[in-house]
Amino acid sequence: MTGPTATLRRRAPQKKVVAKPRSTNKRRRKKSTRTMPVWFRNLLAIVVVFVFSAGFYYYFIRPYAYRWKPCHTRKEYGVCIPCCYDVHGIDVSHYQGRIDWAKLILTDQTDFPIQFIFMKATEGSALADDTFEQNFTLARKYGFIRGAYHFFSPKADALKQANFFIRTVKLRSGDLPPVLDVELTGRKNKKELQESLKIWLNRVEAHYGVKPILYTSYKFKIKYLDDPSFDVYPYWIAHYYVDSVAYKGKWDFWQHTDVGTVKGIKQGVDLNVFNGSIEDLRALAIQ
Repeated sequence: MTGPTATLRRRAPQKKVVAKPRSTNKRRRKKSTRTMPVWFRNLLAIVVVFVFSAGFYYYFIRPYAYRWKPCHTRKEYGVCIPCCYDVHGIDVSHYQGRIDWAKLILTDQTDFPIQFIFMKATEGSALADDTFEQNFTLARKYGFIRGAYHFFSPKADALKQANFFIRTVKLRSGDLPPVLDVELTGRKNKKELQESLKIWLNRVEAHYGVKPILYTSYKFKIKYLDDPSFDVYPYWIAHYYVDSVAYKGKWDFWQHTDVGTVKGIKQGVDLNVFNGSIEDLRALAIQ
């Protein structure tokens, strides 16, 4: 083609895009939301409150509930004093710190004077209580009937523990028999523990010429020291926050609380009673 001719180009018609309808075969998954029934939620809340309250009472209130009990004029040293015992005492260790003996002796002006004191001397085969020597000397100076105890370690050799106690504690006439404090089993089974304790007891008895006192809680004694051979030793029972001893066997001393407040001692102290008269206590002592 020649000459100025116009060429018109037609645009191709655009196809109209039509949205495809959503498939009705595919259903949306609905999240199931379950609502807890009101009655169940309230019940659960009540159970949680009850369990929490019971636990709080058992661990924090019950052990000290005796503080609010009526003592019937038998309250001293911040606690109710068990009924019908005339001879009272305490036991101490480095935990009590420095003791003001001039103030401690003033307990003789109360209705329940302190008459005997047990002091921790040794633990295991090498650990000596750093307050023992001074306390043991001053206890006799101030007129208290004194005693010494050893904290038994199941991990250490029993004979070495006995010899360590013997080297540390020099008992004299008028002193109470040596004490074996048993609270732990370690990895020993009952038979092994009993055999170790007998080694200590026999060695110490042979040296001092008197049967040692056995200290432990009544539950521990029933569970681990149920052999009749242990019943021949004077028994010092630990049983706190109760009006009377639950143990049915014979016992000589009862540690009835660990939170006594005594003049001359800043920290809380264990309080004890002797199951007998002051004459009986002197008769139990080394002659």
